[in-house]
Amino acid sequence: MVNGRAQPPTVRVPRSASGRYAVAKGTARPPAGARGTIVRYTVEMERGLPFDLTEFASNVHRVLNDPRSWGHGGTMRFVRVAQGPVSFRVALSSPALTDRLCAPLVTGGELSCRQGSRSVINARRWGTGVPWYKGDLAAYREYVINHEVGHALGHGHEQCPGPGRRAPAMVQQTKSLYGCRPNPWPYPSE
Repeated sequence: MVNGRAQPPTVRVPRSASGRYAVAKGTARPPAGARGTIVRYTVEMERGLPFDLTEFASNVHRVLNDPRSWGHGGTMRFVRVAQGPVSFRVALSSPALTDRLCAPLVTGGELSCRQGSRSVINARRWGTGVPWYKGDLAAYREYVINHEVGHALGHGHEQCPGPGRRAPAMVQQTKSLYGCRPNPWPYPSE
């Protein structure tokens, strides 16, 4: 337990996997009563990674439809689909595939990125998080989904607003907190 929540186990991730994606099957709708513009997206995972695609897709869907995420205030609601037109793709990728897809950005096998319509999440970071989240891997995973999807929705990087303050979700928290406190959410509850 960290911060009152059970944590997923940390997972060591190989440097590379198959280089090919599997797409999460089926459709996941937003919670009943949700308001806002429908945003269709797809979840994919590189074959050969030590994670379950259905569980990853469920995590992404839960995070995006959380009231603290990008649909806050009924502006958007997220629908995961397996095919057809989408606004973006969330792709769990090995460090090697992340490096290749994110070029010319140098991810060094550690960072995630947005490339075209794909929000590339580095499986190494998904598996272990970062030290400054102090073992709260669940919160770090929420952060990395919100940060990379934030780019797909048109949001750029932000700065830490001041020492000890909550980091905006668009601060590059994988690199550092820059004096801020960790925060996975674009619209955290007060």
